Amino acid sequence: MKPVVVGLCSGTHDSAAALIMDGSLVGLVEEERLNGEKHTKAYPERSVGWLLRTAGLSAADVTDVAYNFSPRLYLRGATPWWHLRPATAPRALPRVRSFLRVHGRASERLRAFGQRFPNAALHGVEHHRAHGLYAFAASLFEQAAVLVVDSLGETTTTSICTARREAAGVALTGRWSLPDPASLGYAYGAVTEHLGWRRGDEEGTVMALAALGDPTRFRALFAEAISITADAFALDPSWFPLRVMSSRYPRLSPAFVAATCPRRMPAEEPGQIHADLAAALQERTEQVMVHLAVQARHRTGQRALCVGGGVALNCVSLGKIVERAGYDEVFVPPAPGDSGTAAGAALAVHQTRAPRLVEGVDGRCYLGPEFPGLDLGSQPRPGMTAHRPAHAARYLAGQLAQGKIVGLFQGALEAGPRALGNRSILASPLKPEVVERLNARVKFREPFRPFAPVVTAEHARQYFTLRQAAPFMSFASGVTDRAREMIPAVVHDNGLARVQTLDSDRNPFLHSVLSEFAAITGVPVLINTSLNIKGKPICGTPDHALDCLTESGIDALLLEGWWVEET
Repeated sequence: MKPVVVGLCSGTHDSAAALIMDGSLVGLVEEERLNGEKHTKAYPERSVGWLLRTAGLSAADVTDVAYNFSPRLYLRGATPWWHLRPATAPRALPRVRSFLRVHGRASERLRAFGQRFPNAALHGVEHHRAHGLYAFAASLFEQAAVLVVDSLGETTTTSICTARREAAGVALTGRWSLPDPASLGYAYGAVTEHLGWRRGDEEGTVMALAALGDPTRFRALFAEAISITADAFALDPSWFPLRVMSSRYPRLSPAFVAATCPRRMPAEEPGQIHADLAAALQERTEQVMVHLAVQARHRTGQRALCVGGGVALNCVSLGKIVERAGYDEVFVPPAPGDSGTAAGAALAVHQTRAPRLVEGVDGRCYLGPEFPGLDLGSQPRPGMTAHRPAHAARYLAGQLAQGKIVGLFQGALEAGPRALGNRSILASPLKPEVVERLNARVKFREPFRPFAPVVTAEHARQYFTLRQAAPFMSFASGVTDRAREMIPAVVHDNGLARVQTLDSDRNPFLHSVLSEFAAITGVPVLINTSLNIKGKPICGTPDHALDCLTESGIDALLLEGWWVEET
């Protein structure tokens, strides 16, 4: 019997599901896109339902369920030896209890999956293995080093290995790992929370704020708090106390607060001290990430690198790795965070049941629901009108050139947190007032946050200094003089831009829009931000997209070829 494997990320954050059938990835879907709850931890019922319907299956047809954590591995954290160190002793026993509690919850969760899939074998997959398999399988490399950096996977926070494509699947060998409490994701999340933003959600806001700060103010503090060792890094518990998996235990010490600033309240305007703290954190993060990437090269001897885990979303750090770590090419998958581990877990189990390379993973990002043949009619909702332009790409480009801000909903949903042209808001980078409107009336977010550009791959070097492709908007790139002169709206205060390079094969329609926009303006670059408003996930359904048109300040929506406006 051929395996039918469902991969699940559920119960923590960023719930998602993946399905492998007949040796091919059917899809990878984040539940938030369908249930409308950002970073949802709910069981991905809608995602699983879509995958099964697409494959023509029922839950009874599933042979294996792959969970993106291995519950038994949490028991490694239930060791009380931290009581031997004065700095960690007060938290040693609470830490043991918290790991035992999480082990129990994860075990119960895995058993509950069996009730949903009555004929399936249940598998817990080591979290960093799931990250690593997906990060490499999504690349086009035959072999590469793999670096995974996140907050915590069972008891692991950082891992390095070599990955190769073999007839029996993806082989991960030479594994090295770093255990908690040395966690870069833990540290970045702790400071994000202290600066008044949501941990596990708004670290990107802190990264953006860092461009406005001076790292020298707190540089010495972070050098001590996050020390770089010969082969990795360590956290000083006097600044970042020993992790206890409970919200009752603060992630920063009183000494850290006293040496920096009081916790900022979300409604409080960020000040220079907050920017300086963010700048020092970001600088140290970049230093540690480059150090880890160099260590991965030394350990594996590979010339290509794949990076996974939540910290891989720090695009400035990834840009520094491209510049400084000595690789020929660096790759980050479209969903480097936990949602991608649904696919990684499914890959791990499938290749044990049917040893072979799984198709449909490498180079793919459009892996979710699509709505072909959508018929909106001339009035999709009260107060809205719709029509179908004869040349949709040319029409959209013309409207953008006039300064309109337009939502684009087409084709299959992107995997991962970046809008990659199928669920995007597009705008001209040539009109300064557009950026102000985007922040104030569309995205409702902090004015210091930059907007990312998308550029045709064949013209990328004219505007951006990144020396490799960036199809999934994973790297912050330097910019050329031409970009500073012509499209300053996409250049952040640190002189960087998180660029997406787009070729015609990957997204023909958006590439046509860029080409038509260039024909009008001379510039093949657009602002590309996600089709959502602050606090809500990227729109996964046509109804969500129409809601976005109503609730935000976008001027129009191109929805599966229908041009929709409010009257």
